[in-house]
Amino acid sequence: MRRLMTTLAAVAALAGGAQAQERERTDAPPLTPYKIVLVGDSTMAPHSGWGGAFCASHVKSSVACLNLGRGGRSTRSYRQEGSWDIALAEAGVKGYAATYVLIQFAHNDQSSKSERWTDETTEFPANLKRFVEQVRAAGATPVLVTPLTRRQFKNGKLDNTLASWSDQVRGVAKAAGTPLVDLNALSAAQTQEMGAEMATKLAQEPPTAEELAAAKTGTTLPPRPAPPSPPPIGGNGARGQATRKFDYTHLGAIGAEVVARQVSEALAQAVPGLRSQLVR
Repeated sequence: MRRLMTTLAAVAALAGGAQAQERERTDAPPLTPYKIVLVGDSTMAPHSGWGGAFCASHVKSSVACLNLGRGGRSTRSYRQEGSWDIALAEAGVKGYAATYVLIQFAHNDQSSKSERWTDETTEFPANLKRFVEQVRAAGATPVLVTPLTRRQFKNGKLDNTLASWSDQVRGVAKAAGTPLVDLNALSAAQTQEMGAEMATKLAQEPPTAEELAAAKTGTTLPPRPAPPSPPPIGGNGARGQATRKFDYTHLGAIGAEVVARQVSEALAQAVPGLRSQLVR
């Protein structure tokens, strides 16, 4: 009988502990979810930009991070092809404490191709302003991001070909009262500090011997022509194939992590309400 009573007491204690744990779980505060939508060109896009590293390593699990960066897009073509409609739909999804849309363009707005090109002082800032207004109308918070610098050098000095375009982004952000991540200024300063030779390590692939030798002199060679797109892979598996190359624009694994960390740190300063959700 004594053994039975001891066993019953032990069972009761376990049951009481389980009930206490259940109450503890029930009383735990609900998760507060956030959402970040990335909108931009190849310097943000998967496989060629910083967005993948940012979503993978620089936000907490309470953040839904969606990278909608697309290679070769400008403020004009991103809208014309329908990608902007997708981003706006994502911005309007309910159930999040807050949704932030990071917008970064300019590389392809400089393009000579008519479907991409925008005028630097008129259409480009007007497109950015329209993006900001529509994100707000969808119930989300727009964050403008100045374009990642190209890593081209002349006589040891970075040739920041996107400096004036970055001024346009800053102007729109100031006029619209929009948070700004000044990635151009941050990446330009860091790239200048690294120097032409060290900056080659941020690319997707190593430079040729000739390109590396030029970088060591402080003056980089002109960019190589873009290689043709590879044919689709056959069979029933994945059909896409990312083309990796050395250039002074796109990012490999090291470069993506370096820039993603810069974005995370700057975003924490620009948007204090998001600071607790970022991993720096």
